[in-house]
Amino acid sequence: MIAIIDYGMGNLRSVQKGFEKIGAEAVVTADPQVVLEAERIVLPGVGAFRDCMRNLEQGGFVEPLLKVITEGRPFLGICVGMQMLFTDSVEFGLYRGLDVLPGHVLRFPDDMQVAAERLKVPQMGWNQLNFKRRPPAFEGISEGANVYFVHSYYVRPDNDYVIATTTDYGFEFCSSVWKDNIVATQFHPEKSQDVGLRILKNFAEMK
Repeated sequence: MIAIIDYGMGNLRSVQKGFEKIGAEAVVTADPQVVLEAERIVLPGVGAFRDCMRNLEQGGFVEPLLKVITEGRPFLGICVGMQMLFTDSVEFGLYRGLDVLPGHVLRFPDDMQVAAERLKVPQMGWNQLNFKRRPPAFEGISEGANVYFVHSYYVRPDNDYVIATTTDYGFEFCSSVWKDNIVATQFHPEKSQDVGLRILKNFAEMK
């Protein structure tokens, strides 16, 4: 069973529908005990890092999350759910994350340009994946595959080895990470059509 954590932040139903489309059982839960009992865990996130961390803590999810990650159960973080794995974020101040992966969450500069055209922040829309390493969850995904982004902040891992893919938006940034049982994406698989569904299917089948 896949547990999608409901801490008041995230496109929960969209993620659940994505798993339903590929025939995987996924439940949306606000109960930390269900997380402790799940075979796989998904942490989506939409909104400010500060608010997401606060809701995780108030919901009693931090210790269960760290426990299941440490035990090696498959974990998928999406958008801010990926960012919270890192040490801290500069969004609206400096806020501590889960510190599962050393690194920082930074904001895109407002003055980014490509060929004299200013890039908008947040990045909203489709962009390509460039592979650095290929996690099992990305099996069958082609180099340059298009996925859907909505974000103003990006992660900068201390250790480049955890970077699975990068994406170009003004500069090359980390768009997904992989370490052991952890896979996390800055983009939204549930909004990325066939490519995203393949990622969800691969995750649902991870050992």
